[in-house]
Amino acid sequence: MIRTLAIYIYAGLLVLGTIFQLLRAKKLKKKLSHEQLFIQPSRVSRKVFERTGSTVEVYGQEKLPEGAVLFVANHQGLFDILTILGYLGKPVGFIAKKEIKRLPIIAPWMELIRCVFIDRKDRRQSVRSINQGIENLRNGYSMVIFPEGTRSRGNQVYSFKSGSFRLALKAKVPIVPIAIDGTYRMLEEQNGRVSPARVSLTIKDPIHPEEYAGMKSTEIAKKVEQIIRKQITQHQVQKENHSVKPPHPPVNVQL
Repeated sequence: MIRTLAIYIYAGLLVLGTIFQLLRAKKLKKKLSHEQLFIQPSRVSRKVFERTGSTVEVYGQEKLPEGAVLFVANHQGLFDILTILGYLGKPVGFIAKKEIKRLPIIAPWMELIRCVFIDRKDRRQSVRSINQGIENLRNGYSMVIFPEGTRSRGNQVYSFKSGSFRLALKAKVPIVPIAIDGTYRMLEEQNGRVSPARVSLTIKDPIHPEEYAGMKSTEIAKKVEQIIRKQITQHQVQKENHSVKPPHPPVNVQL
């Protein structure tokens, strides 16, 4: 637990150390690109991740489309967010729980990178948040959703809820499935103790608007869920065979 506490303190100091960059970014928000605003959150995420002793292997980065994208990821653990922020290689905002909005420094950074906070218990507010996410996509800002709705805390994939897929349907942007495996071993499997793990982030082929045109959100959700579930299963089989052979060489991301 001492090591876990040390990592939390380290993460807190890193976040605290960005306060001057945050004030500057808020002041110059209209003059800075999304990529420039994203640099600090990405760097902090990578530093915290590295401090845990974990490694990330990124596969399929060459499949990333230009322009705005709706990324759809499974949700194994708390470190999924740091994995995406630090290693995906493309600036993104998240559809995030409203509770995160209470976090000082972190919440303002999330707002700057176009995150949207949602209260799933408040239908009207949820609709407004989804509409804001649609607007972000239309304006060229990529978004990430975790349609399971909660962390699986293991390598299983829960059923995908279809509501958030409206973002892609309305904004008419590519949907890119992301399969994340191994993050649950960093925290959830250890009963709250931070431990090193080998994590993989696999970017699958984009599903372009013309491919899902005419499909219902429930059908799209099922299709994406199957893609991610299949990738996680393949990765587990490869690990069990002690011969992990990913579909593409890992990529070291530099932002």
